[in-house]
Amino acid sequence: MNRTKSINCVRSANRTNVSADSGVSHQRGARKVGSAARFAAAAALGVTALLGVSAAFADDPMPAVSVGAGMRTSFAADKPDGGKESDDFTLNSIRLYVSGSVTNNIKFTFNTEYSGDVDDKVKVMDAIARFEFSDEVNFWAGRFLPPSDRANLHGPYYANEWSTYIDGVQDGYANVAVGRDDGAMYWGQFFNDMLSLSAGVFSVPSTFGTSNVVYAERAQVDLWDPEKGYYLNGTYYGDKDILALGVAAQQLSKKNAYSVDFLMEKKLGDLGMVSVQGEYAKYEFGGYEGNTSDGGFGLVSYLFPQVVGIGKFEVLAKYSKATYDFDEGSIGQKTKIFEIGYIIKEFNARISLFYNDIDFDENLVEGPANYKVYGIGVQLQM
Repeated sequence: MNRTKSINCVRSANRTNVSADSGVSHQRGARKVGSAARFAAAAALGVTALLGVSAAFADDPMPAVSVGAGMRTSFAADKPDGGKESDDFTLNSIRLYVSGSVTNNIKFTFNTEYSGDVDDKVKVMDAIARFEFSDEVNFWAGRFLPPSDRANLHGPYYANEWSTYIDGVQDGYANVAVGRDDGAMYWGQFFNDMLSLSAGVFSVPSTFGTSNVVYAERAQVDLWDPEKGYYLNGTYYGDKDILALGVAAQQLSKKNAYSVDFLMEKKLGDLGMVSVQGEYAKYEFGGYEGNTSDGGFGLVSYLFPQVVGIGKFEVLAKYSKATYDFDEGSIGQKTKIFEIGYIIKEFNARISLFYNDIDFDENLVEGPANYKVYGIGVQLQM
């Protein structure tokens, strides 16, 4: 758009000849005054027009674009019983976040993920066309987190524990990349964001090239403070009092996957904050081994109120039990997690000391059945 406006001044070619006897001085002075007035009027009109254009563009701001990044890196010592020990530094994840608004109601999100895989490739994590009209009416299309359990909707960066997704329970739903699927969905929140509903249709790796699709749904009720938006947290570090119950389900042909999750967090004033989280999940298709799998976990954490240096300390414990069913039989897994977190700026800067004890039933397991892993993890986001 050409924002420049020009004003053409046209002067008359017919001039009146004035004799010396008729007051030339007066006539010339009159022409000067008239020219100055016309120039002032033209200048005033030009300034007014310029101000009007500026005001119009001020009322129609340029689309906002935000760019961010996140990383998780760790050192871990892996001590399998009777197996080869390893000590490794790992770049667990690095992400690039880009989002912006096309209009007030049409938005776009593009995120990438590098997870330290042996193929050393960057994945397209999110590519979302977002049509967001109100709290109650929102439509997304592209690649994104489908309706699923809380663990998938907060991911590792917004989980309470460092060691996510090692228990055989959380986020076992089928996915294309990093818990995401390709598809379209509706989501909305009602009653001052106390009730959240979402449902969609998706493709997963096993449905590509077929007529099959995955149907996914989630419903959640927040009985204390509401959790606004589609995404969730594993903790709010004392910013909210949370009492939330969520149920999710997915269907593929005649197979089903479903989960029930729970989060309770309570601020204790000068005594800190306590958090209790749990989930039960059953998968007839999805990302874990076996024909089917099921299990549950419980987690409890306590955030100390005192600031020590530049952060606060948190202690966390988690126990889970899962079963994987194969044609040859079943394998059970028990996982114990203990962590000490140093929370500097919530999810943007935190350090975690972790200890994981993972035990498998020895039948059907090749190699060491028991693993003990301890280490330190660092997470930064901007």
